[in-house]
Amino acid sequence: MSKKRKINIVTLGCSKNVVDSEFLMKQLDFDGWEVIHDSDDTSAKVVVINTCGFIADAKEESTDTILRFVNAKNQGVIDRVYVMGCLSQRYRSELQQEIPEVDGFYGVNDLPEILKDLKSKYSLEVANRRILTTPKHYAYLKISEGCNWGCAYCAIPLIRGKYISRTIESLVDEATQLAKDGVKELLIIAQDSTYYGLDIYGKRMLPDLIQKLSEINGIEWIRIHYAYPSNFPLELIHVIKNNPKVCKYIDIPFQHISDNMLKIMRRGIDKRETIELVNKLRDQIPNIAIRTTFLVGHPGESEQDFNELLDFIKTSKFERVGVFTYSEEEGTYAANNHPDAISEEIKNSRLEALMELQQDVSLKNNANKVGQTLKVIVDRFENQYIVGRTEFDSPEVDQEVLIRNDKKMRILIGDFINVRITSCEDYDLLGEIQC
Repeated sequence: MSKKRKINIVTLGCSKNVVDSEFLMKQLDFDGWEVIHDSDDTSAKVVVINTCGFIADAKEESTDTILRFVNAKNQGVIDRVYVMGCLSQRYRSELQQEIPEVDGFYGVNDLPEILKDLKSKYSLEVANRRILTTPKHYAYLKISEGCNWGCAYCAIPLIRGKYISRTIESLVDEATQLAKDGVKELLIIAQDSTYYGLDIYGKRMLPDLIQKLSEINGIEWIRIHYAYPSNFPLELIHVIKNNPKVCKYIDIPFQHISDNMLKIMRRGIDKRETIELVNKLRDQIPNIAIRTTFLVGHPGESEQDFNELLDFIKTSKFERVGVFTYSEEEGTYAANNHPDAISEEIKNSRLEALMELQQDVSLKNNANKVGQTLKVIVDRFENQYIVGRTEFDSPEVDQEVLIRNDKKMRILIGDFINVRITSCEDYDLLGEIQC
């Protein structure tokens, strides 16, 4: 019996890249490869690196990773290195010239070409199947590709193209198989999840998709990421409020609040509309957790604009906040029309001020949870703690619940347990199991 070919898939960047790698891994596994993920196991003589090209730090990490594996190839430790994903899509010709040791570069939609060069075949039989790299009880469900918005600072439309929705049927099929494999929590992702369906059905269909997914046996939580605030489908509020399988949680990047900055950023929404949307979410779903992200240091951001943003965060009391500093991306509207004139020192000081404010907001929000009993999904075991999440927290990006198992109950990863919150920190809750 011949020895299996072994391949290492290395994934960098966002959850959308994770899904792309998982589809590739299933195709390779089906064709007889032994597939490992994000490994330094040098017995895998072939490596595929799925890169990120979104911002400067991500591009640097991707380039460093490529060079590390190329160096291993030059030393004879591995035989072949292939590069796919966003960085390769955007800078293929430059990378081919600068790193000729790489055996092949591929864009974000070149799965058949990668397989062909690996002497494998693309199989329709498993075209909608994946090998999960997340813990088996949750999985990302990528419902579309690309973006139509054209925000001033964002290179994603240049990299991944126009918005293309997947059909409801294909997504239900994929999610049904994920549930059969043990997935209990679906994390809906897209560049803009609320635009879903407009291109192929003529209207926004995320509420309809969520309803169909909630009917799948085994799926207990559905979590919505990357909603876009402009033209937000208000029917989605009804779905989040009334469907017991939909987490009372939404990830909706607002990016800024001042009218000046929202216009410069080309966000398609103004301050009044943004505040109205936040109020509607709060009023109609009183216990909702809103996760958002903000971009500071964008060209044109004055001290007044930034102070407006601080006031917005102080009054809105968002449960989860991420902050990024502006990174100029060639080819974007901002790069072509607005000089990057704000110093890195000012950008970083604004980031720190915003996060210091959010730390206080987060602690007060967490303090309100003390004494409550919450449903928690178990993610892992760490030292003396069971580590899990409530419906108000997404994996990797949000806070966790640390639970002591003093009663020595038999708990498994992926179990749902009831936990009484006994104390809190800025970004974590502590609790005990309730029988």
